Amino acid sequence: MPFPLEQPLPRDWWTSAVVYQIYPRSFADSDGDGIGDLRGILDHLDHLEHLGVDVVWLSPVYRSPQDDNGYDISDYQDVDPTFGSLADLDELIEALHARGIRLVMDLVVNHTSDEHPWFQDSRSAPTSERRDWYWWRPPREGHTGGEPGAEPNDWRSFFSGPAWEWDAASGEYYLHLFSRKQPDLNWENPQVREAVYAMMRWWLDRGVDGFRMDVINLISKPEGLPDGTSFTLVADGPRVHEFLAEMHEQVFAAHPRAFLTVGEMPGVTTHDARLYTDPARREVDMVFQFEHVDLGIGPGGKFDRRPVTMPQLRESLMGWQVALADVGWNSLYWDNHDQPRAVSRFGDDDPAWRERSAKTLASVLHTLRGTPYVYQGEELGMTNSPFAVLTDFRDIEALNHVAEQEGGGVGFETVLPGLLEVGRDNARTPVQWDAKPGAGFTTGEPWIGINPNHAQVNAAAQVGDPGSVLEHYRALIALRHAEPVIARGSVTPLAMDHPDLWAVERELDGVVVRTFAAFTREPVAVPGELVEGWQDAEVVLATSPEAADLLRSQALLPGWESVVLRRGVRSADSDLHRPPEQ
Repeated sequence: MPFPLEQPLPRDWWTSAVVYQIYPRSFADSDGDGIGDLRGILDHLDHLEHLGVDVVWLSPVYRSPQDDNGYDISDYQDVDPTFGSLADLDELIEALHARGIRLVMDLVVNHTSDEHPWFQDSRSAPTSERRDWYWWRPPREGHTGGEPGAEPNDWRSFFSGPAWEWDAASGEYYLHLFSRKQPDLNWENPQVREAVYAMMRWWLDRGVDGFRMDVINLISKPEGLPDGTSFTLVADGPRVHEFLAEMHEQVFAAHPRAFLTVGEMPGVTTHDARLYTDPARREVDMVFQFEHVDLGIGPGGKFDRRPVTMPQLRESLMGWQVALADVGWNSLYWDNHDQPRAVSRFGDDDPAWRERSAKTLASVLHTLRGTPYVYQGEELGMTNSPFAVLTDFRDIEALNHVAEQEGGGVGFETVLPGLLEVGRDNARTPVQWDAKPGAGFTTGEPWIGINPNHAQVNAAAQVGDPGSVLEHYRALIALRHAEPVIARGSVTPLAMDHPDLWAVERELDGVVVRTFAAFTREPVAVPGELVEGWQDAEVVLATSPEAADLLRSQALLPGWESVVLRRGVRSADSDLHRPPEQ
């Protein structure tokens, strides 16, 4: 670990850290009910320690009706019995800390569950003291509440349908940018903000090491809630920077410990990201941007897919590298609980190419400037699942989309290809621990189907295997710890006009590292000027020894292979630890 827990942390400790995301429902089931839980996580801490990760980001385990798999919270200060107890979570925090790993919780405060006591009080009567904690509005003038077109404005939910739900008992609509069971909090109300900050302080005092803030750039709504595209109007709203600065001041500024704060921000631009992550502004440490994962969206929305070329992907990622080079910081990720599996989306999940492309995607991401995030199973090269019928799906976003399309006369068979490509259930199939029938995830009936390729793709088969995806991730994580140039070096994109070659240079204090990667099954000829003078460079990491030899001797990369080369002398004070032998 770069910075042991007992030592004071520098402000930017997270530049050399790697975060591992756990989606508890699908990580490991300890009691055979088919649903992952906290004790299942405790049973697999050796896996995290073996990888060498610095931080665990835990997706929501709070009390919840599970309408959106825990992102609809009914009690921020308790654990849902589905996952265990508050005592289990305390034990997990202690056990992670004992291994030098920090815990970041999901913070979901753009909205609550409609079963949260705050909302129950708010909806009880228009005169409720908490009525203004949420967004309540009467029907549109001249319309009758509950009828089509009577909604206060024309905003649409991200989960299909209007963003307003009629509440006949109190005679008004409430706003929900997501599910109707996820009413939006009104951050204009200072009482709401103080309640949120108090909850955050409670978790920090309990030992939590920071927060991943769900859709946090949507918390500031435009004055008057005008008609228009809801996303365009609510993303990066008029007071969001003010709110985040206030949050930092009220929650983090006076606390003796150092934390990690990352804001999930759909639609954020590089201009705004520089503001959010500028240390002088004291808002958040880094943001999750969506530009590269939104590539390929057609006019019909997320599930209307268009092909994405490697140059488009490269242009997006390199654009963020350059834009945040002097101010701010990048989060680096390929997938998470909301995105399909990286190797199926950006790599090649054909069995003959899966392992190679999974390792190459890892090398590309982990040698960029920013903090890498590994989503559970990504380190195994897990793939999208072969869902076939509607009953295979569990995700509310997918189910609502199918219902909306079928209501318009579009059959499931027409919708299925988009769900298979980018549906969120792809990321939520259980982690594949071994080749047994339950994949080592459960002894019972899993809440969602296990990918049938778990017999070939699983952790047990990869631990200690020098050529495995798992051991490649382990080496990359150790490399970030060992090489300051990887953590903090400058970034120079190379070969930006090449159709299939990824090439980037990092430099710091006389040490230069170059990463080369082929994004195709065919061998890629590397321009001679990129390898000139690098024939005798140190091979830091490669997907295979053959790839390294061919690159240095013939300027050629085999299909879906990657090589990281290094020149220069590392200073003595940067001697942390070397990557494990592969």
